[in-house]
Amino acid sequence: MQNVNDSIVRACAKLWTEVAKFEYPADAQLSKFFRENRKIGVRERGVIAETIYTILRHYYKLSAVVNPNNSFTLIGYTWLKLTGVGRHEIRELKSINLGELDKIKDLNMETIELPEWVIAELSKYMSQVEIATLAKSMTKQAPLTLRVNTIKSNRNDVLKALEEQGFKAKITQYSPYGIKLSDRAALLKNSLFQDGVIEVQDEASQLAGLLLEPKRGEMVTDFCAGSGGKTLLFGMLMKNTGRIYAFDVNERRLGNLTPRLSRSGLSNVYPQLINNENDTKVKRLYEKMDRVFVDAPCLGLGTIRRNPDLKFRQTEQSLAEINLKQINIINAASRLVKPGGVLVYATCSILRAENQDIVQKFLEQNLDFEIIDVKQILKIDSLNLSDAKYLELNPVSHDTDGFFACAIKKKEI
Repeated sequence: MQNVNDSIVRACAKLWTEVAKFEYPADAQLSKFFRENRKIGVRERGVIAETIYTILRHYYKLSAVVNPNNSFTLIGYTWLKLTGVGRHEIRELKSINLGELDKIKDLNMETIELPEWVIAELSKYMSQVEIATLAKSMTKQAPLTLRVNTIKSNRNDVLKALEEQGFKAKITQYSPYGIKLSDRAALLKNSLFQDGVIEVQDEASQLAGLLLEPKRGEMVTDFCAGSGGKTLLFGMLMKNTGRIYAFDVNERRLGNLTPRLSRSGLSNVYPQLINNENDTKVKRLYEKMDRVFVDAPCLGLGTIRRNPDLKFRQTEQSLAEINLKQINIINAASRLVKPGGVLVYATCSILRAENQDIVQKFLEQNLDFEIIDVKQILKIDSLNLSDAKYLELNPVSHDTDGFFACAIKKKEI
């Protein structure tokens, strides 16, 4: 980061005051701020966004030495200590006192950037060193990962096209359809994106989708489809055959699937807005599905690299509430699976309370289901998993979001 000025300081300070309330997602706050301040240039927007996200990623170590309410000092100290802005640049700023910054203690870089209650949860099955390593990995910016739509192209051709456009790109380590970009990029106006050749999708999400193994001509339900990232993957894997029901309770999220579906070239997807997991649209499909994918609502702590403000917007109470939703949803979704069919339960969480514990509780309540080992489905030798029953991914071992998935088969009658 370079070429900072006082107008950027003031913009950062104004935005930080709103973000620091932790009432709304930071990305939404940034979007709102830039909509309301359209005169701010592209470069300045990048500096402002990087500043806010750097503060969020390193909040605990920063707040130990700087009052977070003192926005100008916090911003200056963050620039000086964490983003490479030089002393000579800060000296030129009227809104920040360099002498004041010099009096502040150095950061403790060993500070674990997770809430105490999350550390306590992780401590039940991880060492302090493992927790510290995981937390440190989550302070780094996540890579931008794409999925190639093989209905329209293939990975080699897309990789070549991206390189010709000046992107530094490489294939993903595990997903056969993924490409990682070295730098963040605006892709909305890129022809590959507009033509539905690529979609933005983290490699962990791709692998979780592959765990479902949907086949040509099958009946599939994406039970918590959201804006349909995995729905589109399923349609691609099914070669645009069969039928996919994309369920969600959020009309806005499901509405985001419409343009993506149009770009994708798929015609086998049927979006369905439902009121809850026991909606009549769900009940009419009982025991008719070959495969059901449940991307369950969760605390999302596996995505802290992308959404560092989640650390401050989730609580132990949030965990108790989401656990109740998770068990209700997986039970409801399981009723759609026909004998011999497969259910995949997934979250973007790093907490066992949302993952293994929910699966085990489900299996105890549903004796007609049994786990399929991940390695029986994903034949990827380099995929280092601590337990073959679960797809458990994290930024330390896999350079992906923190993600969990488990394939569960309904026994034949």
